[in-house]
This record gives sequence, structure tokens and C-alpha cells, in this order.
Amino acid sequence: MAQWCQLQMLDSKYLEQVDQLYDDSFPMDIRQYLSRWIESIDWDTVAVQDSLATIRFHDLLAQLDDQHSRFALESNFLQQHNFRKIKRNLQDRFQEDPVTMAMIISRNLKEEQKIVACLIKSDYSCSFILSGLCLNLAEGPVFLLQFLDQMLKNLEDLQDEYDFKMNTLKNRKQDGLWSSFMIIQPDFCCLWINRISKSSTIKYLINEELPEWKQRQQIACIGGPPNACVDQLQNWFTAVAESLQQVRQHLNKMLELEQKFTYENDPISQKKSHLENRALDLLKNLLSLVVERQPCMPTHPQRPLVLKTGVQFTVKLRFLVKLHEFNYQLKVKAVSNRFCLFRKFNILGTNTKVMNMEESNGSLAAEFRHLQLKEQKLAGNRTNEGPLIVTEELHSLSFESELHLNQSGSPGLHIKAMAMPLVVISNVCQLPSGWASILWYNMLTTEPKNLKFFLSPPSAKWSQLSEVLSWQFSSVTKRGLNQEQLNMLADKLLGAKAQRNPDGTIPWTKFCKQSANEKSFPFWLWIEGILDLIKRHLLSLWNDGCIMGFISKEREKALLSDKCPGTFLLRFSESSKEGAITFTWIEHDVHGNPVYHSVEPYTKKELSAVSLPDIIRTYKVMAVENIPENPLRFLYPDIHKDKAFGKYYPKPSESESRAPIRPAASTDPIGLVNVLVLLQLKSRWTRTSRRSAAT
Repeated sequence: MAQWCQLQMLDSKYLEQVDQLYDDSFPMDIRQYLSRWIESIDWDTVAVQDSLATIRFHDLLAQLDDQHSRFALESNFLQQHNFRKIKRNLQDRFQEDPVTMAMIISRNLKEEQKIVACLIKSDYSCSFILSGLCLNLAEGPVFLLQFLDQMLKNLEDLQDEYDFKMNTLKNRKQDGLWSSFMIIQPDFCCLWINRISKSSTIKYLINEELPEWKQRQQIACIGGPPNACVDQLQNWFTAVAESLQQVRQHLNKMLELEQKFTYENDPISQKKSHLENRALDLLKNLLSLVVERQPCMPTHPQRPLVLKTGVQFTVKLRFLVKLHEFNYQLKVKAVSNRFCLFRKFNILGTNTKVMNMEESNGSLAAEFRHLQLKEQKLAGNRTNEGPLIVTEELHSLSFESELHLNQSGSPGLHIKAMAMPLVVISNVCQLPSGWASILWYNMLTTEPKNLKFFLSPPSAKWSQLSEVLSWQFSSVTKRGLNQEQLNMLADKLLGAKAQRNPDGTIPWTKFCKQSANEKSFPFWLWIEGILDLIKRHLLSLWNDGCIMGFISKEREKALLSDKCPGTFLLRFSESSKEGAITFTWIEHDVHGNPVYHSVEPYTKKELSAVSLPDIIRTYKVMAVENIPENPLRFLYPDIHKDKAFGKYYPKPSESESRAPIRPAASTDPIGLVNVLVLLQLKSRWTRTSRRSAAT
């Protein structure tokens, strides 16, 4: 580290000593702005050579001109004025005697070195310097390493000087200079290692930052905000690890000095082993392997942690300490554990990967792309006799690696990472229920090894579940659920309690299980059917906010009651497990009373034949004198239907063959709008026509 930078980090009482070195003859401004250039020159040599001193004097003037130009670009008028004055004073004082200027600079640099050297000898100085290391995890260790580099260089210079005096002059009176600095160097290393082990730096990274990142990853896996902090985490771990590695290098360098010259009571011999072991232990604590991207089937990227037997899945590992000496030295193996108490699986495919530096971000990573799970049949035991159904069984998948930090052939460091608990299904129809288990688990726990979670699953608060439900929509669309939509879902799950206690609890059985005596289907399967309907047929309409979606029939009537005739809204059917959408519009009878009409919900099958905007555009009912007309005029609250849906209407050439056909209006007419749908639902059409004729 530059000497001037070291001085600036000292306490004020030491800075006062530095201040006394500079006056008008050689202002501190020059030392501040030209510090790199000044410290790059051997001023001791310049001070004894007139010609060289003249050259360096003119070099100094040129440096002042360059700095003056920088101030001009920055529009720093005050410093421009100061540097013009400084240059004139230097020319008046040293133009004819540049050697004196060189002597002043040489003297000041030596006095600065004495201040730093005296400071090194005090515990207070080391404490002061080290106190700033944890303020910035990325920059603090850099300062430390530069400081240690300088100390080691001074140590080598002192050793050479002492050896010369010992062997040439046979003068042992200078022992104090060597031994004092020899004590300082290992003491400083010891102090730093002890401080960083006792400080919050490593503890903070391992006990707080890493678990918090894993918790954010859990949230991201179930649709929450993306967890993009792994790069910053890697930078922090790497910065501290690099400092520890270089401290170990310094200790090895000290060993070389010890082997070169041996002294009585050598402090290096006494302390090096302890320091080396302590630095190695600290480094081992930092070597962390994490699952950067959890196991996921490429066919279902938004449903990680649910794997189907016989289907390939991907998973990505990252080593948080990015050191080049580890590149291609680490092999990661996916371990085939006994996944749970009830079933066992074998891992097929290439289950060992070499970690290497990625070109995109420089991370040390390994990605498995072609792994599969195959259930292992246990002799004499059936695999379905456990207390849990398949979609409630949680399984673990771990990854192991071994790293050799020493070249002595000592055993390597065993490093392990675990994926979050998985659900393994055997049929794709189990995917929705499996995903419900993943949602519930990651919403309510952070324990990675709690594979018996569903033997007694806890209840969820509505405040927790409502957020997770909204994430399911925002993760696959551009719009989550608003408060009114969530209120409807709360009523559905909690009933009247939703109004009195918004933080009521929902048991797991209410969310995703159906008792034998219930005719209704589980809440989550209804939500899953609607999500699939949106993704397949209604994505743009949902993103544009055209679909109100979740609203009760009572609330629907309240919203439409004061609207003009023909105002309609779109909502999801509560009676369809597979997901369906309907619309309701308002009219008025002869007495001016509101009359509400709703169509039978449209399912995925019908929307595959005709898009919902086209249905709305061509929808017809039989009016007076059997003249068909479209009763839909305004999308709630007052948006003309053509403005709301016009951009989704088919081109004229696409709709020429579609003749809108509609039976007479009834209390709950079926919303058939064209020949294609008519042919598909002929039997339903016949029954409705008879009912309409009777009306």
C-alpha cells in the first residue's frame, strides 16, 4: 500500500506529526496529489546528484501542470489558484538549488516511515488498522495484504542488513533492531488472525449472510422476488479467503527467512506453526459449496423441486470462494442417499462434474443437466406402505466434493451441499399436488433436513399464504393478485372469519386435501386449474387487467348494480376444477330493476376453439322479435369492449366463416358463439334450446 495512504488511516495524534513535516517550502498539497509519483522516485540518490536533481525538479513542475489541467477540467477554481501559486514558489525557491528540494523530500519520506514503524510496534496501532477491515468486506482485506507485503519487504531488508553486519563487521550490537522487527512481524500476523477469528467478519458471513441468502432462495423458488445476491456473497467470501491465503503465503515466506538464517529464540520458529494452523482453520470455515439453482425439470421451469422419475432434471452448484488455484481442481458428485424412510432412488446419468470458471461471470461452478431418478424396488417391501402419500414425501439430494489445501498429501477437506427438500412423482398428474407440498414447506420452515414435515404439517397464517398465492400469478404472468381478489380467496378459505380475523390460520388439509365425505375439490387444485387456464388462453388479457377473476357473486352484483346496461365483468368459475371463466352483465327490467345475466363458464376445451375476445365480440342473444343482438357493451367499470379487446380481435379473413349463433336469452344461457363450438357441444345446445323455447 502507498505510504501516504497508510498515513491517512492513522489517528489524529499521529497525523499531527505528519503535519509538522510540511510547510510553505514544500506544501502538503504536493504530497497529497503527487503521492504516487513522489514515492516512485529514489530521492536519496537524487539528493546527491545535481544533474539528476535538476531533471526531477522539472519533472515535478510538469506533474504540477498536469494536475492543474485536471482541476481545470473539474472546474475547481480554488485548487487551480493554489497550484499556480505553489508552482511559482517552488521556482523561486529551488530553481537554482534543486538538490535542496530533493533533500527535503527524502527527509520527509524517512520521517513518515519512522511514524509508521513506531505505530507498528504498538498494539493500539494494529487495533486501529484492523478496526476498519470489517467495514468493507471487499476492500478491507486488500489493505491488509498490501500492509503485510510492505512489512515483509522491510523484514527482508532488515535481515540482509543484519546478516551483513554479523558476518562482515562481527558487530552484534544491532541485535535489537532485528529481533524487535522479527517480533513485530509474527505478532502482527498473530494479532490479525486472532482479530478476524474473533471479529464478526467470518461469523457474519457464515451465520447470517449465507443463511439469509438460502432463505431468499427458498422464497424465489416458490415464486417470490428473484434471489440475485449470490455474486455479492461470492465476492465477500472470496475477499476474506484471498486475505487468508496470502497470510499463509507470508508465513511461508517467513519460513524461508528462518531457513536462510537461524537465530536464538527466533520468534518465527516459535509462532509460525500456530499461526499457519489458525489461518488454515479460518480458511476452511469459508469454503462453502451452495446449490445455486435448485433441481428442476426443464419441462417445468417454474416448478422446481418437483421431479418425475425417468425425466431428466438440471441442478447447478457454485463454490463461493473464487480462487484460480481451485479451477478444475474440484469435483462435485451427486450422492444417491436414502431419500426418505419409505422410498429409495438411484441417480442415473453423469453424476460427477468438475467445477470450472464460467466465462459469463467468472464464478466457480458445475451444472448437472442430464440426471434422472429411478426408483429402487426394495425386496420384500412395497413402496407405497408409508404413512404419507407420494406428493407429501420429502426427499433429500446432496452434493459432495473434496479439496486439498496442502501439497503434503494430507487428507482433503470434505465439502457438502444439500438441495432443498424435493417431491418425487411418478406421473405428471401428480405435479399440482407435489407443487402444493413444496409451497407449504418452503412457506413455513427453513429446516433443510426436516423430511418428516408432512407427518404433522403446521397451519399457515392467511398473511403468509396470501402473499404466496399472489406470487404464483406474478411468477408466470406480469400481474399478481390485488387486495380485493385476495379478500375473495380469504372468504373462500376462512369463511366469515376472514372479515373478523384477516390473520386466521388455514390447515394443510383445507389447502390441498379432500376428505372422503367431501364432494368439493381441494382449494389449491382449483387455483392450479385457473393458473393453467391463464397461461394457455388468457395471458394477455390477465396482464392487461381485463379479467377481474376472483370475485364472489354477491360482490359482482354490488359492483354492477349502478352501471349502465351492457356493462360486464370477467370472473373465474368456482365450480370448475380444471379452470373456467365466465362473464356477467347487467340489464334493467321494465320497472328499472337490475337484472344480472351470466353465461355458463368457458373451459380450456372451448377456448381452444375460439378465443375469449372473439367470443365477446360475436356474442349474441335473441332479443325482441327474435333479432339477435350483442348485449355486451362496456367492460367494467366503463371501458368500451372494442377498446378493451379490439387488439385481440381476429383479422376479417380469420372470422369470415364464423357465423355467430345464439339462442334466446335465458336466466343462465350457455355462451356459444360460433359453429365450431356448436358442433363440439351439440347435446348441450339442444337441451338449452328446449329450455329457451319453453321460456
